[in-house]
Amino acid sequence: MSCWDVVADYGLRSLGIGERLLPRDDFTLCKQAVLIGSGMIWNIYFGTVALLAGFFLATAVALGKASNNRVVRKASEWFIFVFRGSPLFIQFFFAYFLFLSLKSVSPIFDPLTAAWLGALIVLFLNTAAYSGEIFYGALLSVPKGDIEAADAYGFSGWSRFRRIVWPTMLRLAWPAYTNEAIFLFHATTLVFFSGFPAWQQRGDALYYASYFADKTFNPFVAYPILAGYFILLTLLIIWLFGAINRRLNRHLPQARRSKVRYRPTLLR
Repeated sequence: MSCWDVVADYGLRSLGIGERLLPRDDFTLCKQAVLIGSGMIWNIYFGTVALLAGFFLATAVALGKASNNRVVRKASEWFIFVFRGSPLFIQFFFAYFLFLSLKSVSPIFDPLTAAWLGALIVLFLNTAAYSGEIFYGALLSVPKGDIEAADAYGFSGWSRFRRIVWPTMLRLAWPAYTNEAIFLFHATTLVFFSGFPAWQQRGDALYYASYFADKTFNPFVAYPILAGYFILLTLLIIWLFGAINRRLNRHLPQARRSKVRYRPTLLR
């Protein structure tokens, strides 16, 4: 079997397309690279959807924490505290057993016990909490002169926020938000260890890497392949977020433009 045949048979296996059974022998480098790459589809799905949805919730949470309304402010503060104060791994387990309890109440909650939705919700809430704190700090750092200038030009309420405050907040928060996006995609590997099962052996990249490491008794092939995929994904995120950062700072002199730098988070 050539490598092209392996790609045709296993390239989209994580989506249920192609061979249904995992290889039992002849674990070639091509098979390992293709299947682990197939599993990366789920990691990209988890990270992309959670990041896009979490961006809007994070903005709302940041505004809520800065609100003068005590109820809204406290709700936002506790949301951030709970999801930043507890490990993501534990959040997966609590969410899974909560969704199982809901499933016993009504079958309408069945999809919540599947990784594609249940684990996604946990990642969405987790990144919204971290990003909300980043946006809140940036919101407090918006220069008062900008707000005073907006008032002088007649901007107020929603128009002032949309045209002055929000773009400035994003510009200030973007380097830190880039690191949060990178960490979120790395954190998608925790789905493999969570209680959410892989349906019909259609797991993520770590699922396949672990499978090959167990079958070959050699973790020094599958796991470096997995790390290579995530390094490429990280480079892609840095490039994409760097382009957005340049767009946000296009009106500033070159010397004042903030740079996107990757700062790995050792503890979370």
